Amino acid sequence: MAVNNLTFEVPAGGVVGFVGPNGSGKSTTIRMLLGLIAASSGTGTVLGEPIEHPERFASRVGALIEGPAFVGGLTGKDNLRSVAALRGLPGGRVDEVLKVVGLTGREDDKASTYSLGMKQRLGLAVALLPDPELVVLDEPTNGLDPAGIVEIRELLKSWAAGGELMYAGSLEGLMAKATERVVAAPEFAGDMPRLVEVVRAQGWTCEVSAGELIIDMPAERSAELGHVATAAGLTLRMLNPEADTLEAVFLRLTGATDAELSEQRRAQRQGEGA
Repeated sequence: MAVNNLTFEVPAGGVVGFVGPNGSGKSTTIRMLLGLIAASSGTGTVLGEPIEHPERFASRVGALIEGPAFVGGLTGKDNLRSVAALRGLPGGRVDEVLKVVGLTGREDDKASTYSLGMKQRLGLAVALLPDPELVVLDEPTNGLDPAGIVEIRELLKSWAAGGELMYAGSLEGLMAKATERVVAAPEFAGDMPRLVEVVRAQGWTCEVSAGELIIDMPAERSAELGHVATAAGLTLRMLNPEADTLEAVFLRLTGATDAELSEQRRAQRQGEGA
């Protein structure tokens, strides 16, 4: 008997370690969960689907079971292209995953020239090709030196960080995060310093951008600004109340592009390391 009376649940959004001594049934358990071997009894689900029907969840899972095997005469990139073609995956994912696992610059070298650590990274790239909801790795640091183990662990943590929940709740609650402002401009450009002085005297924060004054204040109070400017002898040619749209709130939370979001996370991790 390889596995007996084993019950567990893996939460979403984290890095979960499955530990135990050699021969305790870890790899057997993983193989049963992925449908590679059949369990003699018991039940299990992966992403809500029964393990008896791996075809229902296989496309949503990326896996690296034991040591990765590659064609040594092919480059790292061509190995990934071959796997992508066999699985019917878009070729565009190849360059993306190479960058994620840190093999950019070595992708055109033959796999036979890769160190053990680089082969492990290439194996991780294979696991990431389908852009999976779940990644299952069987001993991903096996055989690596201490530096390589640290690298792989940091890589796994960075993936988990990519699943950070930014907001959960109602649309009204999300829009409460929207910012409002009033954009104004004097009739004469030379009056801008005076307008800035008047606005700041009211306790409002502002900045000048492209000949316009952006004031951090509720849009509904824009009329107050008009009264203040008039009282100071200033005529405004522009007085526009503005509020963030849903799209603007979303982009502020998540980043304008995937590249920008990745850069933000990288900078955050570097700051935490400092």
